[in-house]
Amino acid sequence: MSHFVYILKCADKTLYIGYTKNLERRLLEHNTSKKGARYTKARRPVKLIYSEKFKKVGDALRREIEIKSWRREEKLKLVRKAVFL
Repeated sequence: MSHFVYILKCADKTLYIGYTKNLERRLLEHNTSKKGARYTKARRPVKLIYSEKFKKVGDALRREIEIKSWRREEKLKLVRKAVFL
């Protein structure tokens, strides 16, 4: 099973970092469902701008915590770097 850490860009230009086992389903939830995070429900639509895939849940959760601790500029640098790979 795969695990994903992702970054969303919200309509108000803020960033949201999350974890999921099913990236497509979770993005749909963020944009349309009551199951979306409280933060993103008020900032729809959201757009997926970055994701990383992991085999182990622990690795994904550690990465999520790491990225959440970064300043906005560092998060955007990660996104830009991934776009140019």
